[in-house]
Amino acid sequence: MMAAGAFIAIKSDAMLEFFGRIEFFEDKLASSGGSRLGYKMVGLIVFFLGMLTATGLIMGFLEFVLAPVLKYSRPE
Repeated sequence: MMAAGAFIAIKSDAMLEFFGRIEFFEDKLASSGGSRLGYKMVGLIVFFLGMLTATGLIMGFLEFVLAPVLKYSRPE
């Protein structure tokens, strides 16, 4: 996952040429680079999730992020 995320972020121009523009990113990030910036953000998120998975910290991160939504707290 880390390699794929790094590849997507580094080669955002190639991703843009291969997959084309994404309307959501063009609408929301038009002044900041649009789809190119969107591909970089997706790549960084995939890289971050891969790093968390490789280090075994993914469950703690998901519990932290989803606790307000699920009203779940880890027993102490």
